[in-house]
This record gives sequence, structure tokens and C-alpha cells, in this order.
Amino acid sequence: MKDEVTQENLRIVKDFFAAIGGGDKQALLALVAEDIEWIIPGKDWPLAGTHRGHAELVVLLQKASEEVETTYPKPPEFVAQGDRVFVIGVATGKIKATNKPFKDDWVFDITVRNGKLTNIREYIDTQALARASEMAASPKP
Repeated sequence: MKDEVTQENLRIVKDFFAAIGGGDKQALLALVAEDIEWIIPGKDWPLAGTHRGHAELVVLLQKASEEVETTYPKPPEFVAQGDRVFVIGVATGKIKATNKPFKDDWVFDITVRNGKLTNIREYIDTQALARASEMAASPKP
């Protein structure tokens, strides 16, 4: 029974990533709890912060598509145990406002309860993302 729950949670998280990749907002929202909490660490880059609920999740995803250009050079690895699913991957891209590139090795720690994602905590290269977000300093007169 416990292994079946783990496998179901893994499927739900994979479906969530597929919905993000396909831009399917309705499928994505169907997979997350109403009180989802998504924590993206750091500061000084566009997506950092704690995002709660469906409304904030929609804003976050819209902001991500408008402000960050991201590619995933290889598929992520999924590791599941009970209600926790870890997703390990790498992203490359650029911050659109600065046109500066980044490479980000990341891990998502996702909790699934009652068939819905309830918590996402990212472990990312905050320094690389902040650096790519830095605007050039204005020359001193």
C-alpha cells in the first residue's frame, strides 16, 4: 500500500512538471492544493519569495514566462519516498531584463498529500540567478 502511494505521488509530480512544460495552467492547478506554498530562495532576482495559493501560483508562472528564459538540457531525475518527491535537475537560460545567462543546478523538495502538491521548496543557485539579474551600474558623472 505504502509503495502504491509513493508511486502515485511520483506520477502526480511528473504530471505537474509536464503541465508546466506544456503551459497547461488548468492541469497544473488541478494538481496543486488550494493552499499550495512554493518557496523560492534568494533575493535580487525576479522569482524569489514565498508564493501561496492558486492566485499567487498563476502570477509566479506568468512572471516566470515573461522575465526568465529557461531551457532544461536534460530531463530531471525523480526520487520519491512516501509523501515526498525530490526532483533534481539543471536549468540554463537568461534573465530577459539583463540578457545575462545563468546555469542553475536545482533540487525541488515537493510534498504531496491527498493527491495534491501542498509544498514546493526549491534549492537553487541563488547567486547565479542574482548575478544574472544584476543591472549594469550607471556610469558616474
